[in-house]
Amino acid sequence: MGDDGRLAAVVALAQGMAAARSPRQSWRAAALGACRALSGGFAALSVWERDLGRLRVLVNVGELAPDEEEFPEDEAYPVHQFPEITEFLHERWVSGGDPDAWVETAEGAAGRSGCCHQRVAALRRRGRGSCVVAPIVQHGLAWGELYVARPAGVPAFGRADADFATVLAAVVAAGIAQTERLEEARRLAFTDALTGLANRRAVDVRLEEAVERHRTGGDVVSLAVCDLNGLKRVNDTLGHAVGDRLLERFGSVLSLCGAMLPGAVAARLGGDEFCLLAVGPSADDMVKVAGELCRRAAELELGEGVACGVASTGDPIGPVRSARRLFRLADAAQYRAKAVRASRPVVAGREGPDDPVVRLADEPPHGPAAERRSFRGRP
Repeated sequence: MGDDGRLAAVVALAQGMAAARSPRQSWRAAALGACRALSGGFAALSVWERDLGRLRVLVNVGELAPDEEEFPEDEAYPVHQFPEITEFLHERWVSGGDPDAWVETAEGAAGRSGCCHQRVAALRRRGRGSCVVAPIVQHGLAWGELYVARPAGVPAFGRADADFATVLAAVVAAGIAQTERLEEARRLAFTDALTGLANRRAVDVRLEEAVERHRTGGDVVSLAVCDLNGLKRVNDTLGHAVGDRLLERFGSVLSLCGAMLPGAVAARLGGDEFCLLAVGPSADDMVKVAGELCRRAAELELGEGVACGVASTGDPIGPVRSARRLFRLADAAQYRAKAVRASRPVVAGREGPDDPVVRLADEPPHGPAAERRSFRGRP
């Protein structure tokens, strides 16, 4: 491949990673781009998990062996088996003289003395003739490695390939850094800063997706909306720092209870309002968890329990064609729970054909204050 071809390959790799919408897509774009740029038959991207002392494979692309998966769940190798990724990087590269990337062949190492016997054995076992290994460096430390292999019977990688792989690894490192920054931005955009739970924006997105699954596939969607009682009193008498601690503690209780429902999302909507969203579990399962939430909230020091309302497509609440209607039903149930000082969750649709929660939710809205007043004094 000439200089123009290599430049085009670098640009294509960078563009592929930039277009990725998730870390997995970014990893795959990096491995595929490097595999094509180096005319390889197989490529993998691995991360060095320092706390676990291992190299974990993130993605495999190209011609996979029977024991390889594109996105493996548990393919990892003790890092002590590959000392060059940790020791060689820090001890030798800074002094120059050797390429940042190196080549291994089924017969041994090319371009430097010694070889990684585990890599050579893997090449032979999987019918590959050579590989080029390029460490990925972030902030002066090894992040992981880019690995590209060619099958047996074709020309092996050489020194020029190793030098080019070093360039590709630098492009991959920049792409990974950009992906991680975007993921952090997304996390912050959909996370409540105080409690670490999902925020209102995240709930809006998840609820729209959940209701669409209900409309197209009949999945049961359940939503519990909670109002933490007594927060204003705590803020006024003990200060907002204490109030924040109460919110954090209730957030932990909500997260703990949410873990009882597979895939449930626990969120803070804002102020003293929280919610729990589940797709799949039955309405009774959600009501049971909401009851446990009420019980645990009542035991929190300083607080005054929680008013909790539940709405589920598994109950007789009529057609749910929009996320807004399910939210209004759960919100109305929560208002009723607060008005009657219920110690257990109020569930929409469980008081017969003229259920007051369903009736209120389906009335033309007159604002939260009007809805609260309409429930006061009702049994």
